[in-house]
Amino acid sequence: MKIIHLHQEETKLIKLAVENNRQAQQQLYSRFSSKMLSVCRQYIKDIQLAEDVMITAFMKVFTNLNKFEHKGSFEGWIRRIMVNECISYLRVQKKVKFVEDEIYVEESFNATDSQFSIDQIQFLIDALPDGYKMVFNLYAIEGYKHNEIAKMLDINEGTSKSQLSHARKMLQTQITILKKQDNGTE
Repeated sequence: MKIIHLHQEETKLIKLAVENNRQAQQQLYSRFSSKMLSVCRQYIKDIQLAEDVMITAFMKVFTNLNKFEHKGSFEGWIRRIMVNECISYLRVQKKVKFVEDEIYVEESFNATDSQFSIDQIQFLIDALPDGYKMVFNLYAIEGYKHNEIAKMLDINEGTSKSQLSHARKMLQTQITILKKQDNGTE
């Protein structure tokens, strides 16, 4: 069966890469780099900076490869390292500020069929303030819970919820504006 073969191949590559086999490391990098650049790009607007962070994160992947326990997906393990490296980068750059606003409104979010391209959606997410953007990405895209986000970012859980609420509100406003522009009503 193909799935078992792919899993065995990945396990073999990981084992070789742990032994510093450069060819195996290159194959793992080639297999995952485009997806991981996309992950980094979610947090870092500038593509060159996102690529730099991704490369730094891959160095951490290969340095810590012996710590991968083969529990869960390897891609998920790499993805977590990428997200953590992006957060670290943004912290060092002091680009993220969180307002301690624990007043938030739990809103329902209407996921409708999008008439917008991926580039348009990414543009809208990029336009969010960095704190909103980071919490939005961690919650809506990565699937972390607010208590996990709070620990990762060293903020209160209520602040995480508030940042998400504000991000959603800003996105909904921008989507409404775009729809009006597309319909020629604005």
